[in-house]
Amino acid sequence: MNLKTYYVTLLLVISQFVSSQEGIPIYADYLSDNLYLVHPAMAGASNANKIRLTARKQWFDVDNAPNLQTFNINFRAGEKSGLGGIIYKDENGRFEQTGFYVTYAYHLLFSRDRTDLNMLSFGMSGGFVQSNVDLRGLDDPSDPDPVILDRVQKDAYYNIDVGMSYHFLEWYVHFTAKNILPVNRDIFTNNTPIQESNNLRRYVFSVGRLFGIGSTRWSLEPSILYQATDETKERSIDGNLKVYRDVGFGSVWGGISYRRSLDGAEFSQNGTEIESQQLQYITPFLGVNYKKWMVGYTFSYQSNSVVLSDGGFHQLTLGYDFGKRKERWDCNCPAVNSK
Repeated sequence: MNLKTYYVTLLLVISQFVSSQEGIPIYADYLSDNLYLVHPAMAGASNANKIRLTARKQWFDVDNAPNLQTFNINFRAGEKSGLGGIIYKDENGRFEQTGFYVTYAYHLLFSRDRTDLNMLSFGMSGGFVQSNVDLRGLDDPSDPDPVILDRVQKDAYYNIDVGMSYHFLEWYVHFTAKNILPVNRDIFTNNTPIQESNNLRRYVFSVGRLFGIGSTRWSLEPSILYQATDETKERSIDGNLKVYRDVGFGSVWGGISYRRSLDGAEFSQNGTEIESQQLQYITPFLGVNYKKWMVGYTFSYQSNSVVLSDGGFHQLTLGYDFGKRKERWDCNCPAVNSK
């Protein structure tokens, strides 16, 4: 492969990454009491208003490794409405995106009173995203090619996420469609041989239940999360088990998540034999709720035979609950019952 062919191939790889990762990436945030970051219908669903701040860093031993920071707030506005907002910045090598979302949610209560939880919620988020790709330095200065751009390509667009959530006592179900609008993105101009698709749509479905362990203060919460992307046909599923322990000042919790891609990637280790592997993440996590504060930590390890680095992915989550309403649901449902 000559140098120019390599550069064009690299641009194609970057283009595919932009298509599949536009918007906030979905990691294990939702396991750290941060469901609103994934599902807009959770804005204002809890009996307390919530602020969440996350910082994620991958591969400390790799330069320009992926990193993500998010800040979000959601709260109840009136008897049935919820509002929320998200600001984020996502960087991965030469690709960077920043953006914000604003959310409105509507909560329908089917309970006879405010204690028994039976609630159907709908949410919609409008988002603005600024995407940058740094193409500087990719061309050979001794033999420049007009096809290879030497600048930072930028584009901005709007999109919408919609979703619904249903809570019935200890059961919950969430479904969200992200980036539902087709958009024209010029992150690569017509001077390059890359045609960008305008289909960024992604579907996220999750379901789970919380079980109390006898008369003890321990609880178990198994859950799954499935996501699929239209354009790239990527699909993955998370299997999760979370454990809670109620204590005097709040609760401590932890667990483990296993993510597996349902489509494989082909690679060659010796230059002749083609092999395939499916992306796999193992993510232990732990945290504590202390009065109005929450701190969580997750560590993700990629358990594939071919990886960019043996280093893991670290994430910290800091939360604060405020404006708690007096009533609590009569169920073991921490996602909507703040201590």
